[in-house]
Amino acid sequence: MDKISVIVSCYNEEESLPLFYQEMERVRKKDFEGIDFEYIFVNDGSRDNTLKEMKELRQKDKKVRYISFSRNFGKEAAMLAGLEASTGDYVTLMDADLQDPPALLRQMYDYIKKDKFDCVGTRRVNRKGEPPIRSFFARIFYKIINKMSKIEMVDGARDYRLMTKQMVDAIISMKEYNRYSKGLFSFVGFNTKWIEYENVERVAGETKWSFWKLFKYAIEGITAFSTTPLIIASVIGILFCLVAFLLILVIIIKTLIYGDPTSGWPSMICVIFFVSGVQLFSLGIIGQYLSKTYLEVKHRPIYIIKETEKGEIDNTDKSQSENQYN
Repeated sequence: MDKISVIVSCYNEEESLPLFYQEMERVRKKDFEGIDFEYIFVNDGSRDNTLKEMKELRQKDKKVRYISFSRNFGKEAAMLAGLEASTGDYVTLMDADLQDPPALLRQMYDYIKKDKFDCVGTRRVNRKGEPPIRSFFARIFYKIINKMSKIEMVDGARDYRLMTKQMVDAIISMKEYNRYSKGLFSFVGFNTKWIEYENVERVAGETKWSFWKLFKYAIEGITAFSTTPLIIASVIGILFCLVAFLLILVIIIKTLIYGDPTSGWPSMICVIFFVSGVQLFSLGIIGQYLSKTYLEVKHRPIYIIKETEKGEIDNTDKSQSENQYN
């Protein structure tokens, strides 16, 4: 009997969780007769009653498992924790807000079983319901990163995908601290089929992704999969260089055409602007890579588990923390 692991990252999703579970159970009973399921809910340091909802679902259904972090470590860490805890032959990543339609799961499963794909991913054909400015910058981001990186990033791609255990193991094997899953999914390769669908709005709650968080996430993706990162310091450096060149041209024109002699300070200012711009440009690039290296060499854990459905975790016992599901 095939088994599907459904991994759901949760941060303040107490309103969405019961709705998600009801819809998933409806789809499971309708479309997946004879197929075993497990739900792995990852509580990413929620400040509401998300963990309480997980525990109540566990009491009602033993297919439900949960992982609760000691604090908020971010969605990337939550997805990795779910992947490492999964025991299914096939694994899917989903959001609790039902923006990832569970009804597509059967179609994804059939593509893998019948057409021998290793992964079936989903992508939105539009961004209905999103602020126009966010949609604009999202499209720009994908254009930039696809020109800068050797790894192809699909515009509108979601984390919602169904993968074989072989592909999941390949993703888990990459233990880098600075994670960008969309890039990692592309990096490991494997045959991928894409399913398109119309954007679905949240059933409850509010999005946790502000424009600033999305901007930092985009920078993370660029620096993780490109050798020419677009960073604020670099942009400032380029602007200073352009200003310096413009000032140089102004001084030359005033001297040659209008006979306005330079007294020394304009050329000095130009040199200072130019050198400062080049330094900011260079230091910005080096600083980004150095910061990533700094975080990697610390070898800090990507996440810390406080408790699971089996009880609290003793993080001082390495064997327990690494093999808690075995």
